Amino acid sequence: MNRKKELKLQYKLMKPKMGIFAIRSKVNKKCFIEAAKDLKSKINMTNFKLELGNHPIKTLQEDWKKFGKDSFSLEILEELKYAEDEAKTDYQDELDLLQLIWTEKLLKEDYELYEK
Repeated sequence: MNRKKELKLQYKLMKPKMGIFAIRSKVNKKCFIEAAKDLKSKINMTNFKLELGNHPIKTLQEDWKKFGKDSFSLEILEELKYAEDEAKTDYQDELDLLQLIWTEKLLKEDYELYEK
């Protein structure tokens, strides 16, 4: 097998980290949370949209522009582990539940969520 095919196969077999991440404002008690099947890609895409000024959550985008990116922290709240059963491929229900759990936790901590 040539190197290019080998790398493609290796990429297909990789399992990206999935879970919940948050962008928290250091200025006010507001945060944005999102579930992702591929945390690294989703975080990079979210940062790119915010830097570009094109994030769909307008209130988050406005605060990002007003206070600057250094006024926010980004953290992975929880990672979802893959099942031992290799046949399982759809984790959307688990991610949705995890997001609901974290939403409730943050609301109990008096955070206001950036929402559409």
